[in-house]
Amino acid sequence: MSRAVLNDQGLGTLVVMPTYQEAQNIRTTLEALLRVCPEVHVLVVDDGSPDGTGRIADAMALEDARVSVLHRDVRQGLGPAYVAGFRWALERGYRRICEMDMDGSHRPQDMARVLQYAEGHPEVDLVIGSRRVPGGSTRNWPWYRDLISRLGSWYARMALGMPVRDMTAGLRAYRAEALGKIDLDRLHSSGYVFQIDMLRRIVAGGGRVHEVPIVFVERIRGRSKMDTGIVLEAVVQVTRWGWGRLLGRPIR
Repeated sequence: MSRAVLNDQGLGTLVVMPTYQEAQNIRTTLEALLRVCPEVHVLVVDDGSPDGTGRIADAMALEDARVSVLHRDVRQGLGPAYVAGFRWALERGYRRICEMDMDGSHRPQDMARVLQYAEGHPEVDLVIGSRRVPGGSTRNWPWYRDLISRLGSWYARMALGMPVRDMTAGLRAYRAEALGKIDLDRLHSSGYVFQIDMLRRIVAGGGRVHEVPIVFVERIRGRSKMDTGIVLEAVVQVTRWGWGRLLGRPIR
């Protein structure tokens, strides 16, 4: 069950930001984003965080009309949170819908660069903030996490036959028309493999994708949500999709 505290202001750019247990980061992250990108609106999608993240988001929505909050009673994972945010945005007619992490790993200045490219190239359906193209990088990541990320992107790229270098990137800007063509009811991935699923569906629909280099920064406060289950979900799903591609099955 979901309930929303919202400020319904118009048809520009909406940044969807899922949260769970991000009370230490939410105010700092939102204030920085809205300072650097004052034209955007933000939808916080909180999965019933017991640390009070949702209450902080509600308070910020009362302080700033650019912030809205969607509360979900049960933690269901990253993918379902984004799907809920996408539906909310499409129903209200936003023309550009973005993804961004709440933990501070995505820098507001990089979101500004992604949006600048998207505005200057309206024919591009998805602009990705990429760690893996020239000029992109990670900062303060342990070597093993960087290796897992690189191997995961390589495997997904090979299995699915796509030229995108950063397959799991979570800083994104979608053109609403392209997002609206995706059957959101068919999206069932809960972890970071959701990003790969969205990408393959955009490409399968004839969408144009471009990667803009960014710096991905390791979080300073709080704990990462990455765990073994999320990694295994990605391996199993990508392998299944890869076999489906080889057998000529349509994306469902």
